[in-house]
Amino acid sequence: VCYENPSPTAGIHRVVFILFRQLGRQTVYAPGWRQNFNTREFAEIYNLGLPVAAVFYNCQRESGCGGRRL
Repeated sequence: VCYENPSPTAGIHRVVFILFRQLGRQTVYAPGWRQNFNTREFAEIYNLGLPVAAVFYNCQRESGCGGRRL
């Protein structure tokens, strides 16, 4: 699934990457929704089995309206 840049509008957001080993060659499509995303349901739809790795990080929009200024 393609990577999407995190773009929080306010507050702190957790970004989670979960790696699955695919059993065969198949196309996996990004979900059309992001709110209340359910990893188990996604894995079931594509027959992905259990995750083999996961990592997360927190990100937050920089204060100010113009973003980072040098």
